[in-house]
Amino acid sequence: MTVSAKAFGIDRLNIDDRLALVEEIWASICADSASFPLTEAQRAEIDRRIADDEAFPDDVIPWEDIKASMRARLAQ
Repeated sequence: MTVSAKAFGIDRLNIDDRLALVEEIWASICADSASFPLTEAQRAEIDRRIADDEAFPDDVIPWEDIKASMRARLAQ
C-alpha cells in the first residue's frame, strides 16, 4: 500500500481538518521521540534556539497568527 494523502483520503479533507491532522501526527511523532535520537549538532541547535527564546521571549509569532496567515495565503 502506498502511503499518500490520496490513498488515505486526506486530500478530500478541508484545510482546517488537514491542519488538525498534521498537528496530531506531529504530536504523535514527538511522543515517540526516543525512536530517533538527536545528533550532537542537532542537540546543540535546539539548545541554542531555547536560549534565544529565553533571551528574547517577546520575539515570537503566535501559532494561531501563523495559521491564520497561511490560510489567508491559501485562499488567494
